[in-house]
Amino acid sequence: MKLWMEIHLIVAETPPSPGTMSNQTLVTEFILQGFSEHPEYRVLLFSCFFFLYSGALTGNVLIILAITFNPGLHTPMYFFLFNLATMDMICTSSIMPKALAGLVLEGGAISYRGCMTQLYFLTWAASSELLLLTVMAYDRYAAICHPLHYSSMMSKAFCSGLAAAVWLLCAVNTAIHTGLMLRLYFCGPNVITHFFCEVPPLLLLSCSSTYVNSVMIVLADAFYGIVNFLTTVASYGFIISSILKVRTVGGRQKAFSTCSSHLTVVCMYYTAVFYAYISPVSGYSARKSKLAGLLYTVLSPTLNPLIYTLRNKEVKAALRKLFPFFSN
Repeated sequence: MKLWMEIHLIVAETPPSPGTMSNQTLVTEFILQGFSEHPEYRVLLFSCFFFLYSGALTGNVLIILAITFNPGLHTPMYFFLFNLATMDMICTSSIMPKALAGLVLEGGAISYRGCMTQLYFLTWAASSELLLLTVMAYDRYAAICHPLHYSSMMSKAFCSGLAAAVWLLCAVNTAIHTGLMLRLYFCGPNVITHFFCEVPPLLLLSCSSTYVNSVMIVLADAFYGIVNFLTTVASYGFIISSILKVRTVGGRQKAFSTCSSHLTVVCMYYTAVFYAYISPVSGYSARKSKLAGLLYTVLSPTLNPLIYTLRNKEVKAALRKLFPFFSN
């Protein structure tokens, strides 16, 4: 699940009695606040979001095509990069069309069902990306620390199993959290202080108890945040130690170049997440959540293809072969 890493539990409200609920109108749609507090920037925001969204789709599609049609890139590292590009496309596509429409139409209405659907696909892709980054760190660990056993450690069957496990585990986890959200009552107000449907602001709008949801969020955060982060740090600890043991400068540079792109992406992603959800503040901050949301749902999917292509000769060569009009 996407990292909602607020350490505290959202205070559970007393569920309304059946008699009280019958006299209240349940919410059938939500209003995404978006960036309505800054109407003077509407055109600028639309232009920036449209540019970033177009760049994210174009870049990730090119990565997928280059890996698919170039047999030389059918290796574990590029197999996981293929999955990462797919996750990025799902992540940004789950929110940007609605966000762009809200900026054009000056309204952010989204149906209850649409909100829950957006919540599911966004958290599925975002949590899968987080878990996949850990898997990719392990792949780089195997390649650099155990080069002689890399083929056996990262066999085709093992890599396929890891990717399938990432998608399936995150799909089941997200289904649980979405199911818990569906059991809640929303009887007003219905304004979500974000530009997409996210769990923390939705819980604040519920008029029923959110205790179970909050407990499950903390458990998911412990796994997706703490465990994944520590595993990634441990992998790169071993990687850096192995690189430092290489005697030649050229050898060290070559070894580091194989993992520098992934390390850049990991640092960028965790920086955005930690900024929003680990900071020592009390309560949910709409401003910080919007900024972090922009970073890992829009900016990150746009920059990831650039990071991997600009620093990777093999990907650039595959793109030139597939699209000859790419300059040298």
